[in-house]
Amino acid sequence: LDLCKAAVGRFRGGMAQGDILDSQIFSGMSGSAVADAAGVGKISINMMLKTGHYTPGFAGAVVAASATIGPIIPPSIPMVLYALVSDASIGYLFLGGVVPGLLMTLLLMAMTSVIAHRRNIPAEEPVPLRQLPAVTFRALPALMMPVILLAGIYGGATTPTEAAAVAALYALLVAGIWYRSLSLRNLYDAFLESARSSASVGLVIGSALIFNYIVATENIPATLAQFMASLELSRGGFLAFTMVLFLALGCLLDATTIILVIIPLFLPTALALGVDPIHFGVVSVVNCMIGLITPPYGMLLFVVNGTTGIPIKEIVKEGVPYLIALLMALVVIVVFPELVLWLPRYFGYEG
Repeated sequence: LDLCKAAVGRFRGGMAQGDILDSQIFSGMSGSAVADAAGVGKISINMMLKTGHYTPGFAGAVVAASATIGPIIPPSIPMVLYALVSDASIGYLFLGGVVPGLLMTLLLMAMTSVIAHRRNIPAEEPVPLRQLPAVTFRALPALMMPVILLAGIYGGATTPTEAAAVAALYALLVAGIWYRSLSLRNLYDAFLESARSSASVGLVIGSALIFNYIVATENIPATLAQFMASLELSRGGFLAFTMVLFLALGCLLDATTIILVIIPLFLPTALALGVDPIHFGVVSVVNCMIGLITPPYGMLLFVVNGTTGIPIKEIVKEGVPYLIALLMALVVIVVFPELVLWLPRYFGYEG
């Protein structure tokens, strides 16, 4: 956070810009939107409110919107789930999320700049250049986390699961030894929360796989494919139809349910129409992340509300411009598949 503030704090709305940049960096460590909003997001909100330049609703909206970047830039928990139901390569899915994640970051920062100028939100006090090396050095151990994760995966040294285990051990050592911020009580709480989260996700995955088995045995995907064929949709029309449908479902269902239960129903049709599975997976995950900030069932809205007490109504009201920015990013990556596929193809993807 200190590094991000030093990098962009000198611009109007610098504290909010810093949170968006921090979300981009944190996305390379956790792959979870909820972790971003509940962890560093809460700290960012407190920092913004202390300045007196930001309303609680605006601070909450920035944090909720920027947290959607978390599962787009690798690593990504939702993309692992998509790979589970689609047999797509996790590595290529991760690569496919890099450019869309950067695009989302730029559009969110641009929207923040527009709002900051309209509301005359001042810039933060610039960090002197002579202090930048010290700030960077202190942040360097944390910044190494994405390097360890991605170097292990793409270097062939580890699987994504093994890379996650290595990164978790690294985080444990850095937090305890370098930053000296980890107590036995904190460690116990972290293990307990991890067990609860893993168990809840495991139950959802188990139930979804049972549902997917029933769907397959009843030949529902073929029936749905025939129905979609009867509509005579083009590839672009199919993508537009599914994206609108997923956006609507995102208002009512959580992302995990959509990825594990709903998306597999449309995969056969997507493949039959020539939609690349990596492109379809990335745009679907981006779509699901946008659903996390759309009421009435926007998970990130509840997370920010629960950790800070900011009314959901205020977050939703201030979040409309950011929702528009994210929808613009979604449209761009749907219309221009090469933005998703360029990096995977550079590393050998032949889809």
